[in-house]
Order: sequence, then C-alpha cells, then structure tokens
Amino acid sequence: MTSLPDPTLPRLRPGVRLTSDPARGELALLPERVVILNDTAAAVLAHCDGATSLGRIVERLAQEYEGVSAEDVSELLLRLAERRVVDLDG
Repeated sequence: MTSLPDPTLPRLRPGVRLTSDPARGELALLPERVVILNDTAAAVLAHCDGATSLGRIVERLAQEYEGVSAEDVSELLLRLAERRVVDLDG
C-alpha cells in the first residue's frame, strides 16, 4: 500500500469543480471531461481545499463514517491525482 506523507494538502486542480446530477450522482467536472464519483470519493473531495491536511481530512471523515483509514484515503487521492482531479502537495 502506498501512503502519502502528512502534511499533504490535497486540493482540486484548477478548473475542476464538484457538482451533483440527479441522473448520474456526484461528479467532478474537469475542463474536457467528467469523472463520476462514488460516495467515498465525493466525501473525500469535499474536504480537499488545499489548506486541510490529509491527517485532518481523515479525522473529519472518521467523525462521519466508520472504518476510515489514512491508507485508504491516500490511495484514493493518488488515484484521483492520476486522473488529474486533485493536486497533492506535501
């Protein structure tokens, strides 16, 4: 498993915005494409403001959901970074 260092400050890439569509669910709108998000990805991305650390994001999610781990959130963010949805600093 790959883990991001803390403090990693994930943020949406420029031009990316989150929205909800009644037919498709939660979406990340990129300049030339759309990424359909599952509930987990949408919950994580809602906290990616470029000022909140990975550790704090995990803490916030753990207040709402059971079984949140830093490794799982790190892996999700790495996959989203590969798809150019987020930038990762740290």
